[in-house]
Amino acid sequence: MTRVYRGRSEVFCARQKRKAEIFGIGCFIMFIGEYSHSLDTKGRLAVPAKFRKKLASGAVVTRGLDNCLFLYGQEEWTKLAEKLASLPISQAKSRAFARLMLAGAMDVKMDKQGRILIPDYLRHYARLGKQAVIAGLYNRLEIWDAELWNKYKAVTEKDSTEIAEAMGELGV
Repeated sequence: MTRVYRGRSEVFCARQKRKAEIFGIGCFIMFIGEYSHSLDTKGRLAVPAKFRKKLASGAVVTRGLDNCLFLYGQEEWTKLAEKLASLPISQAKSRAFARLMLAGAMDVKMDKQGRILIPDYLRHYARLGKQAVIAGLYNRLEIWDAELWNKYKAVTEKDSTEIAEAMGELGV
């Protein structure tokens, strides 16, 4: 896993956690990369080995955007859920987005082989077939049907210059 440090880089959180706490420095293990895995007949999907430790204390899978699923570690999920709960219920789009994310969410635990069980309704939503792609996106993992991922990626790669220009306008 890639480690990102905030603040004083000489503090190595894994070995010097107490020192990190003293200086108020956070340590975050980021999800990056693209991994292909098979779903078994029961709907279980292996989590890439490098991410298992980060998700060992619990994870939440929910409907994502673009017909994929989002998989969050418990800490990141709590942050997102709090933000969603604070959205104004008087606005229809806020209610709709909160429903999409929260009502579709399911706590998942890894088994001894590092697999999670993806509920039927989420497999149906993401059109997951036998082959899936797990894509690391900083604080979450996305779970895609392999065919849908390849189509999405081809379009995105084709439009990469246009996308980069739009990101430049946002200061990225």
